[in-house]
Amino acid sequence: MSCKVRLMEDGSLDEEPLTLKEIAYQKLCNNLDIISGSTTHGQRVLNPGIILPNEICDGFLENYQRFNRPLDDWVINLFYDTQRTSLKIVNLRNSTLSSVGLETLMRHKLYALSMWYCDKITVNSHHLLAHYGDSLRSLELGISSHLLQNAEPNEKEPVDFQLTCPHLRRLVLNGVVMHHRLQFAHLHDLSHLDLTSCVLANFSLEALVMLPNLHTLILFNVWPIANQLHAICCLRRLCTLDISISSSGNGHGTYDLPDQTLEMLMDNLRHLTHLDISGTNLAGNGVATKESGSVNTKTEQQYALTDIPGLASRTQRPLQFLGLYHTAHWACKRHDIPAFEVAGDANEQQILTAARYYHDRPVLLTRVLNDLYHLFRFENCKDIHTALDVVLSAMDRHLKFKHMQISGSATLFYIVKGRDRSKFGTLLRNHIIRTLLNGMEMHLTDDTMLRNGYLTLTQFHMPVDVLFEYERLIKILLHGVSKTEQEGFVQRIAIYLLNTLACQVDGRQKLFLGELGVVSTMLTLIKDRLTRTVFDDVMEVAWSTMWNVTDETAINCKRFLDGRGMEYFLKCLNTFPERDELLRNMMGLLGNVAEVKWLRPKLMTQEFIKVFARLLDSLSDGIEVSYNAAGVLAHIASDGADAWTIKSPTREHVLERMVAAIQRWNIKSERNINYRSFEPILSLVRCYETPQCQHWAVWALANLTQVYPEKYCQLVEQENGIQILNELIHHESPYCEIKRIARMVIEQCDSGVERMIEG
Repeated sequence: MSCKVRLMEDGSLDEEPLTLKEIAYQKLCNNLDIISGSTTHGQRVLNPGIILPNEICDGFLENYQRFNRPLDDWVINLFYDTQRTSLKIVNLRNSTLSSVGLETLMRHKLYALSMWYCDKITVNSHHLLAHYGDSLRSLELGISSHLLQNAEPNEKEPVDFQLTCPHLRRLVLNGVVMHHRLQFAHLHDLSHLDLTSCVLANFSLEALVMLPNLHTLILFNVWPIANQLHAICCLRRLCTLDISISSSGNGHGTYDLPDQTLEMLMDNLRHLTHLDISGTNLAGNGVATKESGSVNTKTEQQYALTDIPGLASRTQRPLQFLGLYHTAHWACKRHDIPAFEVAGDANEQQILTAARYYHDRPVLLTRVLNDLYHLFRFENCKDIHTALDVVLSAMDRHLKFKHMQISGSATLFYIVKGRDRSKFGTLLRNHIIRTLLNGMEMHLTDDTMLRNGYLTLTQFHMPVDVLFEYERLIKILLHGVSKTEQEGFVQRIAIYLLNTLACQVDGRQKLFLGELGVVSTMLTLIKDRLTRTVFDDVMEVAWSTMWNVTDETAINCKRFLDGRGMEYFLKCLNTFPERDELLRNMMGLLGNVAEVKWLRPKLMTQEFIKVFARLLDSLSDGIEVSYNAAGVLAHIASDGADAWTIKSPTREHVLERMVAAIQRWNIKSERNINYRSFEPILSLVRCYETPQCQHWAVWALANLTQVYPEKYCQLVEQENGIQILNELIHHESPYCEIKRIARMVIEQCDSGVERMIEG
């Protein structure tokens, strides 16, 4: 497992940028039409005249999955023609291909085939090995690849198969029930055999003695194995032996004579360089006593050189690697261990070594990530870039393993939260976010996974850091808002993130938010709380979110009105009259609705106008509620007297009250509002038929340029505001107060330009 996260020369942490070839693959994976077309059934068919050599075909499959696309039968059909395409090395992970797609691949006479988490491959396809396995040199059937096993987890009946792949050099089986008739003698080239979690039943490892080239034997989670030890001892050429267990809580991994057993293995397997006894008691209790018997007749000098009695013979010739993770009596914490590398949980180095060696053992790897989590939680991890690479690799490789995703995301939270966050480069940051979203998307129904993911995302800069995955993130957030426990932590943090994203994005993304149902989702939350007469931060943020998504986005304003938004507005106003933040958010939203000319007639009802007029006198949240109420009324009144279709209150009376409210406001009032454009306000500056509307508009510009000159003076200039205000000053219709305030805006903007020149 190579390390992708690197410490750069400038001290930052990042990943190597894509090579030109990888960029080309990415372009191809995103645009399959470049080389193919689709049949009416959706299958991909290579375009006429295109021939793809082996290097491109193997690379395409690898990169198609790398860029987070599961391979299915439709894409695999690209390789149907073996005359125009050529595959040799195929690694499938999280693929949805069926036996049809698998046969398409195997017709290429593959050199190597690896399958992990390929749930749709069943035992009914095992005949494909007999037909096409002659060319295979490497076969790896990982978790949830049921080519040689029944899919039911409790099904222990062996599948009657033979390995008709005579040239195999590497064989990895996971969870297969081995029947006693299974033959290995013909696999003369086999050098690497991994039987992780396999059930030996009546199968004897003596069948392996006839393999002249076997140097690696992995028997992780194979138990019982005590009765097979003598057969193992006959495999004299072994360099790597793994007889570890993931857990000894059920008695597995406990040997009656651990010291003697380990010594027996060492005496017979003299070429061993890598040994894993994790989860067992084979390291003994660390106490060497002189008694009659093989191990204990060693000299005191030999004992002084190792705290693991069974490895006394290796003190002068240490192992390259020794697995002691979760061994009995905390063997990994002993001082004298005859090995250059140790996998354990005694310190950071041992934990990272364990993660590197156990990258395809999800249950064990999850525990390793938990150990890393505790290191980061208490800020004790020094090798940040290796740890980060370990976590990302584990989550990427085992996407469907829920506990791995939960543990990994919890560790990522503390990594991202730490002091090294500012050192993360863009590529690494994108990888972290993409990995989190993959895990959350795969395990949407798990609140713990969503909580960890949301919390980690809050540590990034929104929305800048997530724009490359904006649409996918919004869908995941909407699920958290609408499908998780009401008033629960997951819902609250999801709506907080959603509002943050809605607040700071452009019109195109606001449109997308509306299309995905953000407005209707917020209205559903509000309706639920009105029904239960509950006011909470979720309701408050729901209105704030709608305020943000309706900003300069007319179709979202319409969605609000069509979703009975005004009904909920009135109910909230009457049910929670003392909630200043709620009132501010609601009136900010209605200000956006009122800016849309073709929607304003829907606001022209006696009930609504009376409420808006009453709110002109509101002192809630400073001037915000009164200001927004005046803005709503100014836009409605700007449509002219003919558009005022109610008898009471009269247009003149409302305009009179609006001017009175404006005159009460302090021009230096600080604001809780954010304008990205002054276009709606400047349109009211030109409303000469109704000067009261102009009064509100110029006051708004004056207030914002007085209090926040750096931001808003420039915006006035950019949107031709100075010319529009000069036209107003020279027009005969506006009354003197309007012109006085307009001059204030121009003078403030002029002085702002002078400050910029001086600066």
